[in-house]
Amino acid sequence: MIPSWKLCVRGDRIGDKQGEEIFSVGYLSPLGPMRIWGLTSSILGVEFGMGEVTIGHDSVPEILLVCRSQLDAYFRDKKQIFDLRLEPRGTPFQLKVWQELLRIPYGETRSYTDVARKIGNAQAARAVGLANARNPISIIIPCHRVLGKKGALVGYGGELWRKQWLLDHERR
Repeated sequence: MIPSWKLCVRGDRIGDKQGEEIFSVGYLSPLGPMRIWGLTSSILGVEFGMGEVTIGHDSVPEILLVCRSQLDAYFRDKKQIFDLRLEPRGTPFQLKVWQELLRIPYGETRSYTDVARKIGNAQAARAVGLANARNPISIIIPCHRVLGKKGALVGYGGELWRKQWLLDHERR
C-alpha cells in the first residue's frame, strides 16, 4: 500500500494555515534520537538528531504514537511497509519524487537516474537528488534506497553511515 497525501506547496510553511497546530514526539531509534512531527491526522516529518528527545505522549495525537510504534516495528524487523497518512511539504516536483520513492520495495534500491525516468524526465537525476535531500519523512519515504551511479553510496541527510545501516538492515 502506497500512502497518499494532499499537495502542500513549499510556500505553505508550518503555521501558515490558520488554526494549524503542530505536535511532536521523540523516538530513540537504534540510529540515535529522532523527532516525529505532524498534525492531528497526518505525519509531516520524521528526522534524525532533533535535539533532546522526550518520550512522553501527553496531548500527542494518536497518529504520532502509531508512527513511533511502526518505526519501532521496522527496526525490530517486524514491519516492511508503513501504513500512515503522510503530508510532506514540498514543491510539486519534490512531491512527485517522494511519491515515486514510496514505490521502491523494501530491501531494494534504485539510482537517481532510475527515479528520474520513473517520473518522466530521465535528465532530472540531479533534481531528483536535491528532492531526495529535502525529504522531510526519513525512513518512511525511503530516500535511503536511492543510490548513485553503479550503486555508489552518496548523499543522505541523516549521514551516510545511517544510510548504509538502513540498507544493511533491509537486506538481512
